Amino acid sequence: MNVLVYGSGQLARMMYLAGSPLNINIQAVDVATNKIVNPVTKRNLKISLDDAIANADVLTVEFEHVPEALLEQAEQSGKLAPNMRSILVGADRVREKQLLALANIPNCEHEIITNVAQLDGITERLGDKIILKSSRDGYDGYGQWRVSQQSDLDELITVFNHLDLEKVPIIAEKMCPFDRELSLVGSVDSEGNVALYPLAQNTHFEGQLHVSIAPAPELNDTLQQKAESIFAALASQMEYVGTLAVELFQVGDDLLVNELAPRVHNSGHWSMQGADTCQFENHLRAICGLPLGDSHADKISAMVNIIGVSSFSKNLIGIPGVHLHWYGKEVREKRKMGHINVTANSYADLGKKFEQLGEFLPMQHFPRLLTQASKLAKQ
Repeated sequence: MNVLVYGSGQLARMMYLAGSPLNINIQAVDVATNKIVNPVTKRNLKISLDDAIANADVLTVEFEHVPEALLEQAEQSGKLAPNMRSILVGADRVREKQLLALANIPNCEHEIITNVAQLDGITERLGDKIILKSSRDGYDGYGQWRVSQQSDLDELITVFNHLDLEKVPIIAEKMCPFDRELSLVGSVDSEGNVALYPLAQNTHFEGQLHVSIAPAPELNDTLQQKAESIFAALASQMEYVGTLAVELFQVGDDLLVNELAPRVHNSGHWSMQGADTCQFENHLRAICGLPLGDSHADKISAMVNIIGVSSFSKNLIGIPGVHLHWYGKEVREKRKMGHINVTANSYADLGKKFEQLGEFLPMQHFPRLLTQASKLAKQ
């Protein structure tokens, strides 16, 4: 089985590693150059894109920001999974909001801004605290602006006057006072079979995910079932095949959808050690017509992102249940260099392991780790 992945970053790399034991051969498209590369070594395979598409059994993506011309070519091949519509939903917040409305899925109150004049009186309609998001190309906190008072909005209007908001609208969204951030990752095959992972609790810093814990602390069946109902409605609307991530805000006993990711997701990395079948393997199983694997969480698990740093003691892997995953990148500020997976027998045990990790890591790059350790100790 041959799979061609659009995008050649760490998610394509982890798909490659998950597919090898199943004899699934994976090549990747560097979407900036259209070159076909090995997802691990990045070696140019000297194959044309047309030939790579012809030789592939399935085409898929590792991220949603693939040039539309490439997606159209992939869709026309009849081999793309998930479909182009689903990928574009993840790449465009306007499409995303339209899908949520169509599926009657609750999300934060918002307005779509295509002209600066629409911002007049917006704080009266949405409240003083608003987050404005570029409808395209925003991730990890980029392409977002926060408003907490009128003077903030006045400054942003000056910025937006220089943007083509008709071409790339802004989503003005009321800042929802949520209790915590969660995500549900699951895989759907072409027959509608589903493998869902437990809800993960996510902790961010400056717009980037730093820590995911699964199953989420204080998770109950009712909350899990609500999330699964949302997932099912969205997957059905999109006729989805593959792994899908739904990012959520918990507000009391309710869930609001924050974002969708039509692909394997950072908050599902814990599954590499914490579930019988990880999200990468289940994505490949789903798109290749293989039976889906067990997505049950074997233990309490966590994923800790390594961001903007590569120099620390690798002796941390001596801690039982700790696994290190490097992506082979050059260091850059705010760049995801790898991640650490941790498995534990209880939340308190996980908290202790976080504290142990603190002995090996430069903590300025892991600003949420010890805070989470303290919270877990009380579970």
